[in-house]
Amino acid sequence: MKKNPLSLLLLAGLLASGSLHAQNLARVNGVAIPSAKAEALVKELAAKGTPDSPQLRDAVKNRLITFELMTQEAMKLDLAKQPDVAVLLETARQDVLVRAFVQDYVKKNPVTDAEIKAEYDKAKARYDAAPKEGAPKEYHARHILMKTEAEAKAVIAKLKAGAKFEDLAKKSEDTSNKDSGGDLGWASPDTFDADFTQGMASLKKGQTSPTPVKTKFGFHVIRLDDVRNVGFPLVEQVKGEIVQGLQRQHVDNMISDLRSKAKIE
Repeated sequence: MKKNPLSLLLLAGLLASGSLHAQNLARVNGVAIPSAKAEALVKELAAKGTPDSPQLRDAVKNRLITFELMTQEAMKLDLAKQPDVAVLLETARQDVLVRAFVQDYVKKNPVTDAEIKAEYDKAKARYDAAPKEGAPKEYHARHILMKTEAEAKAVIAKLKAGAKFEDLAKKSEDTSNKDSGGDLGWASPDTFDADFTQGMASLKKGQTSPTPVKTKFGFHVIRLDDVRNVGFPLVEQVKGEIVQGLQRQHVDNMISDLRSKAKIE
């Protein structure tokens, strides 16, 4: 059967209007609110820590509808023509354009790996040249935790008699590391209980605590294996911070260049 050309036109029109409607969040007194406006607001809120959810999208839709209603009423009152309102509108417009320009500039002028390496090397050179006295330290210690002071003293007596620390650590109450010889790994002193830290920091490298160290967890026998200054971070750990700093430098240089070429009276 031959299709009616008029029906095809009507169908095409319905499809087109449906597609167009899908691009709009709502219509308020005939004025369309684009879905893109809602997406931009959801994205902005997500960047501030608000997770995307159906509830958030409903709230965004209601907010945009309310704003459109109030905007329409403001336009009826010609509020946009008031001098102070006109200045604020122009300032807001300028702010949006400036942010868009900066984002576009940063995107078109990315920070290179060579720049990141050069900046990292300069910072590391300054660190290496600086005095290290008073620098933050990390401690590599082992411990054996016992319930009572008498048990901890017995451990110390066995160590003095020649027993291996790692073997005695298998009887430790701290199940998280007793199978690794009581190894606590490298850690900053503020990682531990204050009394533990005081007892550990009083030891010399290779020394074991001569008396049990009491904490809220029990009684510890501590061996200090090593101490080191907190090292300079790896480039991977600070890459994001370096990139942000270099991006700011790029933008500052671009602004300086614009000002040098402009006629400012």
